[in-house]
Amino acid sequence: MSNIVNNPPQNKFFLYARKSTDVEDKQIMSIEAQLVELRELAKRENLEVIEEFVEKQSAKIPGRPIFNSMIDRIEKNEASGILSWHPDRLARNSVDGGRIIYLVDTGRLSALKFNTFWFEPTPQGKFMLSISFSQSKYYVDALSENTKRGHRQRARNGYMLGKAPLGYINDTRNKTIVIDKRVAPIVIKVFEMYSKGNIKLTDISTFLAEKGLMRHKSDRLRLSSTTKILSNIFYYGLFKYDGDIYEGRHDPIVSKKLFDEVQEVLKNRNKQWSKAKIEKIHKPYLGLLKCGECGMSITGEIKVKHYKNGTEGVFKYYRCTKKSLTHKCHQPHYTSEASVHSQLTTLIKNYSLRQNWANKMLFSLEKEESNIAQSSLAVNNLKKKEIESIDIKLKLLLDSYLDQIIDKVSFQEKKLELISQKKTFEEQIINNTKQQGSWIEPMRKWIKEATEVDQIISTNNKEQIKLLAKKIFGSDLYLEHKKLRGDGQKSWSSLRSTPTGRSYVDQRRIELRTYQCE
Repeated sequence: MSNIVNNPPQNKFFLYARKSTDVEDKQIMSIEAQLVELRELAKRENLEVIEEFVEKQSAKIPGRPIFNSMIDRIEKNEASGILSWHPDRLARNSVDGGRIIYLVDTGRLSALKFNTFWFEPTPQGKFMLSISFSQSKYYVDALSENTKRGHRQRARNGYMLGKAPLGYINDTRNKTIVIDKRVAPIVIKVFEMYSKGNIKLTDISTFLAEKGLMRHKSDRLRLSSTTKILSNIFYYGLFKYDGDIYEGRHDPIVSKKLFDEVQEVLKNRNKQWSKAKIEKIHKPYLGLLKCGECGMSITGEIKVKHYKNGTEGVFKYYRCTKKSLTHKCHQPHYTSEASVHSQLTTLIKNYSLRQNWANKMLFSLEKEESNIAQSSLAVNNLKKKEIESIDIKLKLLLDSYLDQIIDKVSFQEKKLELISQKKTFEEQIINNTKQQGSWIEPMRKWIKEATEVDQIISTNNKEQIKLLAKKIFGSDLYLEHKKLRGDGQKSWSSLRSTPTGRSYVDQRRIELRTYQCE
């Protein structure tokens, strides 16, 4: 059976005009201009246009609804020809181009009229039409590759493409991303709040909603969106593009140190603590203690006792979760919250700093503060040598990748590691330069905290006591046989012996400087 249509409608044309917002259409005349040109062509050649089709969509891939509708109607013999400005208006992909040529082969399309291209349904005409479609596809493919290459180069130059994250805005004039002076302080506050580890992601979402930064008019950000904000490396100076990591030229909003603290909180959130926080009855010391026998977390439970007179008594207890797979824990089931509270405050009292000791230390600080600007240059030089070393490693890494010694995944992972280290050193140089002797203020703060220990205990505020215990003991508080034990961290441990002002200042200075250089 032949596929040739013997009696297609003669001299009846569909007019088709198209323009998209894609890059390849920038130089193409507007829809209105195409329609004017095509109507004049139809009038000049006495062509009957039975319907006009106008589409505003890219032809790079198949699936244009208006184009498909026109082709379907041609297959039903409603028209015998198409009037268009150029073949690339009909197709820039092989599928749609093939459909047009097939309709010509089968006789359903007897004429194609263009303002800027000659066509006749002859072997030579179909050959030239195929070449025109192929050229259009090649132009789109080459333009796409050139655009991607330009984007990669822009990323290498330190400019992120796309929409600016919360706290930044797109500067369309300079095609850069700049800090949003209204929103950036809110983002900084969000990082600072979450870094303390005592609030939930829902609290961050609520805070952003209260500041007017909502997903919709009456809805707060999803938790996934909040996590995305807190995990975005753009905020400390890097960005990702096409699976790779680049150093940005934009101004960071948060420090690398603060960003790392937030990542640590996101990584190590205590699931049991989070779960307990949403219960109706709050257990304040949850997430603070470990079992002294097996090392598992201490959980809290609520026991409600019903009395004959109709009243109820609510009691809080703490016990080992006994989740160890390698050790059978034999600890007693329950220790009352009252007992935990009493033992905890007794432990904390050992780390109280007397006011006369504090005065000696503050006096030593005053003398030390006048003599602090001497080692900054040496430290900075060491950091600069580290940066130079990393730059050499990055170059060697790139050479290894280009020489196909290592694969792309290994290249990207190692590059991120090196760039992150470099960013840390650069930040340390800036901080060391701007804040010579910056250990002094933390030292003063620590002295103040140590002198306020008794005052915090006297308030009986369990949340404040818990925060203070975390500062003193970190994660080294244990409950074993209903007894609480723990040794203060290095910065607090020597308080248990009688300090002298000068030696104490020296010790804390060394600790804080060591911390800043890590």
